[in-house]
Amino acid sequence: MKARGAAGKANARLGHVAMRRLLSWVPGLALALVVLGSVGGWLWFRAAVSPVESVSREVVVSVPAGTSPVRIGRLLKKAGVIRSPQAFLILVGLKNAHGRLLAGEHRLDPSFSASQILEALVKGRFLLRRLTVPEGLTLEQVAARVAQAGLADEEAMRRLFNDAAFIRELGLAADNLEGYLFPETYYFAAGTSPREIARAMVRRFLAVWKGLEDKAGRQGMDQNTVVTLASMVERETGQPSERPLIAAVFLHRLKLGMRLESDPTVIYGLPAYDGNLTRKDLETYSPYNTYRIAGLPPGPIASPGLESLKAVLYPAKVNYLFFVSKNDGSHQFSRTKAEHLRAVKRYQTSLKQGQGRGEG
Repeated sequence: MKARGAAGKANARLGHVAMRRLLSWVPGLALALVVLGSVGGWLWFRAAVSPVESVSREVVVSVPAGTSPVRIGRLLKKAGVIRSPQAFLILVGLKNAHGRLLAGEHRLDPSFSASQILEALVKGRFLLRRLTVPEGLTLEQVAARVAQAGLADEEAMRRLFNDAAFIRELGLAADNLEGYLFPETYYFAAGTSPREIARAMVRRFLAVWKGLEDKAGRQGMDQNTVVTLASMVERETGQPSERPLIAAVFLHRLKLGMRLESDPTVIYGLPAYDGNLTRKDLETYSPYNTYRIAGLPPGPIASPGLESLKAVLYPAKVNYLFFVSKNDGSHQFSRTKAEHLRAVKRYQTSLKQGQGRGEG
């Protein structure tokens, strides 16, 4: 009995030792499980934020305004530029990028890591849309170009171009932005507001005007006078060498009190134009009919480029008072009415009565 009791006590002691040893392993085991879980999680995260592809290529992803980071992650996954929306969302949190993701058409690359993709969305690596505004377009035509580029609604641009309060914000003393939307090639991100588009074109005009303002002042011409004359020059010819000559004709006629008799101004004032300027059109009154009114029209009729603006300020030193189209894009210039009529007879099949320049 004593031997059996001693053996029981020994076994109990061994059981207690084993239990103590087992209990001593628990913290280490728990730690090991956490470490193994963390390593697994880290390995997953590292794989999830790695580039989707090894070869670089451009993928355009459109992020609408107001899109949540969760939705953006799904858009990026669907576009094939990230592996995991969940990992992307973790990155957004780690980098405190909530509220900093920009809307627009982003130029992304599936060979970027998710971290680089996030950086591109924060900094705005946008696809830029090209807007080319040639010389001589009216504001109506510029509005149409903006719409064709997919940047803004045509009617919205047209309204803005005629918004008096906005025009005053831009620092212009004009009734509308006709003539002040400078001809240039611009690049805008999709989603750029109509105001910013218009502001960029006017800002470019003002930068150009700054280099011409002193010369205009010395010649006693204000901004509206220079831009209006330059717009007429722009619409009269596509030949660069003729711009200073046409500017000289208009300036001489203004000095002598002669009507400018410019076909483009008449056309601008017509409610509809089918490409054929008639005698009736020339006789129809409008503030822009320079066959019927003396002096300049109320304002510009198109957007002049730099060379037309310079032509007004640096006209050719000639005494021409007339010019007529040769029907090949160029013009014949004359000093006297007799010379002009001979040129008209030579180059035009008919002469509109009362057309001082013989332009038709």
